[in-house]
Amino acid sequence: MMGTAIAGACVTHGLSVAMTDNNPESLHNAAEAIAREIAGPDKPFDIALRDAERLVNVTGDDALVARSDLVLESVIETVPGKQEVYARIEPRLGKETVLASNTSTIPLGRLAAGLRSPERFCGIHFFHPVRERPLVEVVRGPETSDATVASAVAFARSIDKLPVVVGDGPGFLVNRLLVPYLTEALELLLEGGGVGPIEEAATRFGMAKGPLRLMDEIGLDTTLQGGRVLWEAFPERVVASPLLISMVKAGRLGRKSGAGFFEYTDIPQRKPPRRELADLIATWARGSRAHSPGKIVARLLLPMVLEATRLLEEGTVRDPREIDLGAVYGLGFPTARGGLLYWADTIGPARLCEMLGALSALGPRLAPTPRLRRMAAESRRFHDR
Repeated sequence: MMGTAIAGACVTHGLSVAMTDNNPESLHNAAEAIAREIAGPDKPFDIALRDAERLVNVTGDDALVARSDLVLESVIETVPGKQEVYARIEPRLGKETVLASNTSTIPLGRLAAGLRSPERFCGIHFFHPVRERPLVEVVRGPETSDATVASAVAFARSIDKLPVVVGDGPGFLVNRLLVPYLTEALELLLEGGGVGPIEEAATRFGMAKGPLRLMDEIGLDTTLQGGRVLWEAFPERVVASPLLISMVKAGRLGRKSGAGFFEYTDIPQRKPPRRELADLIATWARGSRAHSPGKIVARLLLPMVLEATRLLEEGTVRDPREIDLGAVYGLGFPTARGGLLYWADTIGPARLCEMLGALSALGPRLAPTPRLRRMAAESRRFHDR
């Protein structure tokens, strides 16, 4: 899914692409999938398909892929799966070829173990849906060279994306913010929040998509894999949701399977889920409490603000404006609210601490961070000059 979407962005801007996959069926359907990605009101499908067939070489030959200036891997979100690809492809690469990963959560330092030239390895993380999300995270690994970062930034700009360079670490920037948001949505659902009220509260606030719809778009299996990386790194802040695990086991993988938190009747070869959503929620429900829209918004967004303070404290991100860019252009945070930390500044750190204090029963994941407490004590805001 992500591979064809990224290829579509390249084709739209006239770049030639070589694509390979270990699934012959995926290769067979690649040109049509790319054409669907780039077709629209200004480009009919038949013209998009001609462009895809002209600029995309679908191949099973690693040597052809390795002749590219940039090789970008977008395979299953596991370390062994990705390293198997690197072991196969890196020995064939030219001396100046950049090797990159579209990983959304796995630290580059882990993925680079065993590479011959880790200085030419970086992260180039696109967001789903690629054609709607202008942001690209360029991730600098422990040994990534400045030249590699510059090449990755230039590539992102060449396809009209907005590159933000971030430091290495689980989840980088955007998924460090996203996973707490999704964690709270799943917890609210098990507390009796209801799919409709959670989605409506988020979209009324201005989010491009509610958290449950967003998980359906990402894929619940992908959400689970990425969430596991963050859970392993920060177990006190990420809840391992039994509901999410059960949904994946039941075949409710989101839009791509035809069913997740919502049903999708427009999906070709739609597979009926093995269990209904209501039954799965009932299995793991911990109550039937209704939450007000304001309470739902606070539960969804305050953990994101806390994670943002940690990113700044660690130096993974240097400037609050980069966090705002990541939230708006990577997560669909409402532009009218200025970004996550700009919105937090409109509330103020002291009030944020009070709101978090009211949620203290939920444990350390909702506890004010030392940085936020200092800001409250000193009456400082994120965007103070």
